[in-house]
Amino acid sequence: MLSICKQTSSSLQRVSIRCLSSVVQDPKIPDFPVKNEPVYGYMKGSPERKELEDALNKMSKETRDVPIVIGDKEFKTDNVKYQVMPHNHKEKIAKFYYADQKLLQKAIETAVETQKKWDRTPIRDRLNIWEKAASLMAGRYRAQLNAATMLGQAKTIIQAEIDSAAELIDFFRLNAFFLKEAHKYQPISEDAKVTKNSMRYRGIDGFIAAVSPFNFTAIGGNLAYTPALIGNSVLWKPSDTALLSNWIIFQICREAGLPPGVVNFVPADGPVFGDTITASKHLAGINFTGSVPTFTRLWTQVGKNINSYVNFPRLIGECGGKNYHFVHPTADPVSVVHGTIRSSFEFCGQKCSACSRMYVPESLWPKIKDGLIEKCSTLKIGDVMEFDSFTSAVIDDKAYKRIKGYIDHAKNSKNLKIIAGGKCDDSKGYFIEPTIVVSTDPLDKIMTEEIFGPVLSIYVYKDSDVEKTLSLVGSSTVFALTGAVFAKDQAFLKHALEELKMTAGNFYINDKSTGSVVGQQPFGGSRMSGTNDKAGGPHYVLRWGNPQAIKETFVQLNEIGYPYMSQK
Repeated sequence: MLSICKQTSSSLQRVSIRCLSSVVQDPKIPDFPVKNEPVYGYMKGSPERKELEDALNKMSKETRDVPIVIGDKEFKTDNVKYQVMPHNHKEKIAKFYYADQKLLQKAIETAVETQKKWDRTPIRDRLNIWEKAASLMAGRYRAQLNAATMLGQAKTIIQAEIDSAAELIDFFRLNAFFLKEAHKYQPISEDAKVTKNSMRYRGIDGFIAAVSPFNFTAIGGNLAYTPALIGNSVLWKPSDTALLSNWIIFQICREAGLPPGVVNFVPADGPVFGDTITASKHLAGINFTGSVPTFTRLWTQVGKNINSYVNFPRLIGECGGKNYHFVHPTADPVSVVHGTIRSSFEFCGQKCSACSRMYVPESLWPKIKDGLIEKCSTLKIGDVMEFDSFTSAVIDDKAYKRIKGYIDHAKNSKNLKIIAGGKCDDSKGYFIEPTIVVSTDPLDKIMTEEIFGPVLSIYVYKDSDVEKTLSLVGSSTVFALTGAVFAKDQAFLKHALEELKMTAGNFYINDKSTGSVVGQQPFGGSRMSGTNDKAGGPHYVLRWGNPQAIKETFVQLNEIGYPYMSQK
């Protein structure tokens, strides 16, 4: 309600009160130009390729010792773990340690105390730290970040470059930009000579727990450091299988000037970490990317302890999907084939957005089938240091066994037929061929369950059953992350956009279901795909903020009554 009851001038007396707006609206906030980080080409003979080759050769010959870091102190425990190369699992690239409950409790105490001081750091100083970190990532540490991601997470050059370089840098720069832009908004002040209204953003008293996945180095940086940007302190539990690349991010941010204790680096056993953070009254939020069962477990624990917390914890979760390509009879088969191969099989389909199911009309199936089989046969699956590899190994033995189980199911089911790939070999690395399965049952588990691996399932439908098949997209799975529709028929595209409205948080028209770019396609899905808080968009950083509205009054109140009360 914007109208206010104004008193007569006789009841108001101006007093000398220093305006705080210069404190709330910091005039010295830097104005960095913002654009997406370019993706380097790594052509033969290029400087970036030489630098990356040197980093790969050096990093592949050593096992980095990575400590637990709480505040300004390093710790090592007897619970020793190793990160291995997925494509050559006898080779170790990092030795690290699990924090036990006692150390996690120490990290919580450190974070809670640090948050009080960090939250008072001027926004301009925080933005300067983030810009310095982004510059270090774009320059001196680019090759190290990419090499660690290639060796530790089995990403090819291009997959590492778009992740651990470009996207990571974009998260740091654009989240800082979005926070700076948010500070430009100030509430209405009807008469600034009488009252001045302003808004400032704080962190949340307590700590944020960041639980990051293996599949994107950039997600680790975003989950841990974006809450910190707006004034929070963080316990960062990195993935065991992305440990080295995440450690390099942590070192970069320390070098950029982030004070000790703002982000605490605490590898830990998942259940031990979850039990400890949810039991603390100081838990202010969980920033999570991972599986539905894990996020459900954390949410349940928070619910059980809800009466014990200082704040209602904020929960952000991104939990994957069963992403689709829906092909209309008017689609271009060549675009469908190329887009689907990339979406399904780059990085072994270990992207939350990877195409896992496709619906193809009978009229286009012969061309699409031949194209998929032919292109699949050309893909080299090998060591990431062999630069002509299209993709490499899946992340670890657990993923290998799970994905192989779906392929074995396809081999033994009367409703399923493998038309490409299907071979698995874990003797040296966790290698699984890109596999294409045709199903006569659109509700078979291979068409409805998340696989998170290089397996594409296809249902061929009669051209006359477009609407019937379209309805399967949203009804046959619990996920709603990404999806794509291929068609030349504009009327159908408009229809599909509405019919599939709730089936994907990121929707693509005549493009593959992967490849969202920070600031261009903010990412996230709903239903069991997560809370859809749109990482890479303007609202994400504010989700971790704790806004405070401030009203400054420059006059004395000399009466209790209102003018109308004296009129009888």
